[in-house]
Amino acid sequence: MEIVLGHISTFGHGIAAMLFGALAIWQFQRKVERNEKQICLVIAILLTSFWALSVAVEGGMSPIAYFAETLRNFGWLAFMFSLLRAGEGRDEPKTVNSIYLALSFVLLGQMIVDSLLPVFAGSPRLEGVTLYTSLVLRMIFAVGGLVLVHNLYSISAPETRWGIRLPMASLAAIWTYDLNLFTITYLTQQSSTELLAMRGPMMAIIAPILALASVRNTEWNLKLSRSVAFRSLSLVAIGSYLMMMVVIATALQIIGGDYARLAQISFLFGTSIGALLLLPSGRFRAWLKVKLAKNFFQHRYDYRTEWIRFTDTIGRPGVDSAPFHERVIKAIADITDSPGGILLMPDDSGHLVLQARWNWSSIRVPARACTSRTIAFFEHTSHIVEFDALRADLDDKCDAAAIPNWMTSEEQTWVAVPLVHFDRFIGLMLLARPRVNRTLDWEDLDMLRVVGRQVASYLAEARSQESLSEAQRFDEFNRRMAFVMHDIKNLVSQLSLLARNAKRHADNPEFRADMIETLQDSANKMNGLLERLSQHNSAKQEQPKPVKVRDLVQSIIEKKRILHNMETTRIDDLTVMADPVRVDQILGHLIQNAIDASPEGEPIFINARRRDLSVAIEVRDQGTGMSSEFIRSQLFKPFASSKKGGFGIGAYEARELARAMNGRLEVESKEGSGSRFTLILPLAKRLSDETSVDERAA
Repeated sequence: MEIVLGHISTFGHGIAAMLFGALAIWQFQRKVERNEKQICLVIAILLTSFWALSVAVEGGMSPIAYFAETLRNFGWLAFMFSLLRAGEGRDEPKTVNSIYLALSFVLLGQMIVDSLLPVFAGSPRLEGVTLYTSLVLRMIFAVGGLVLVHNLYSISAPETRWGIRLPMASLAAIWTYDLNLFTITYLTQQSSTELLAMRGPMMAIIAPILALASVRNTEWNLKLSRSVAFRSLSLVAIGSYLMMMVVIATALQIIGGDYARLAQISFLFGTSIGALLLLPSGRFRAWLKVKLAKNFFQHRYDYRTEWIRFTDTIGRPGVDSAPFHERVIKAIADITDSPGGILLMPDDSGHLVLQARWNWSSIRVPARACTSRTIAFFEHTSHIVEFDALRADLDDKCDAAAIPNWMTSEEQTWVAVPLVHFDRFIGLMLLARPRVNRTLDWEDLDMLRVVGRQVASYLAEARSQESLSEAQRFDEFNRRMAFVMHDIKNLVSQLSLLARNAKRHADNPEFRADMIETLQDSANKMNGLLERLSQHNSAKQEQPKPVKVRDLVQSIIEKKRILHNMETTRIDDLTVMADPVRVDQILGHLIQNAIDASPEGEPIFINARRRDLSVAIEVRDQGTGMSSEFIRSQLFKPFASSKKGGFGIGAYEARELARAMNGRLEVESKEGSGSRFTLILPLAKRLSDETSVDERAA
């Protein structure tokens, strides 16, 4: 057995020496800018290779192996200190610097004690004291090294942790193994030949991990977090681990035999490999964060840190940053470790619609995303809905009729956070289920309630700014109308001059002919200007009256045929309640837009048919179409136009004119496939009453 273990130790340490040596050469020859951190890394790798070679040649208990091990630890300690010194963000704490200094003295003391072992070889008592002192110093350094590994990782900013995750996990595995080895040796008062032999293969496994870390991080930049202080949690964890090792070592000593050695090796390798596999796992870190917050800390959240991150996320304008509404979702999702979310906001008709989504493309949101009671419920109660409790009928404060079925049927829907500002409903945010599912406690609810009100204030402010911007654009539009009035003034001046000249030249036939032509032209121009101005004066518009749809639509088609090819497949002979002038304006806008969007030769289809108690007049083209984002956010906004030189008033005016007649305007479009605008107008009262009677009779 000892011969086999000797071969394992020799070959294992030899392979480790070769791998670390090759890694040092490769790292040194890389074409990257060398700095203090990279030089310290290469030195640490070379010293590790020298230590592994010393053990392979002279054995793990030889003086040269002890000396090389101390040099190896010096190298890695210097590498970690160089990372800390080069970190951006703040100066390293004095407590951390004192630990680095103390561990340096421990290593110096270790070298002195190791040098005394050959001197006291003839005195069993002095040799035993020196040996145990050496073991204690090694255990102290292993504990201190693990504390510093935890500290360096915890104080680094989240965006730079990925770069040091693998090297920190590798150093943690090395010093965890050493701590096991020296603790067992100290407690059992004999060297563990099995653990000494397997030390080499373990180091050989770590070498490729460090190589992978070097590939991922060429500059070894570290940004220190301003909000993370040096904590004693790592010391508590290591102290607990030492106590566990005492119990395990005592139990193994009582059991004895070869099985005890096998158990020691299995336990050590299991913990080391488990740490390397679990520490980089995002799901494991999320689970560990929940457990630590639940059992070790009085509060789940570091409120200062969360508030700084929240404000930084929302207030991060820039070319490469996400749109404002997506940043709002991310700001709340990050607080609860939710991987995604969506934001619903009321549209102009008061219905909830999808405003934005972040990292949650799988959820399907209908066009009307709420019930008739959704907005009123959340506005009056500000109740945060936890969907797992709602599905289990455990939420007695929630009105089930206010929650649409599509929200509860989606299994990833976790929490609904209402956004209420001064008792006014601004929106609703749905968060996706986090990696580690958990129920919300009072602290989660308080945090979500506070940030929900804050986000609501941001959204209300953004909406106010948008309304102010629209008002300013309307002012600009009114300023443009002043030029129209100037044109009218010019026409009046022209007519006044014509009237004065008529007194002198009225008998001239040629003058009379020119005068008639000028009067006709001026009248046409004035009628056109009046038509353009009358759409902004609701007092001049007639009340809706019964109008034959077929005659009205056919007359509009006839006027437009000379401009573009028009086709119809069905025009029902129905009567609607409408103002013919406003219907003419609406269809004129829609047909002109269709002409502008259609290629030459492609027909425009106009149909009119019955839909329940209304009439649907469709204008369909096969032109360029519009994106859903443009339809949702810009189509019906004043002064937003996809046409070069367009005022962006047509669609907005058409919708407002339809609403003034108790109708509405619907739109369907797809980029590259054309658009369909549908004007919905109510049937005349007599016809709708007859329909209602027929339906009741049926």
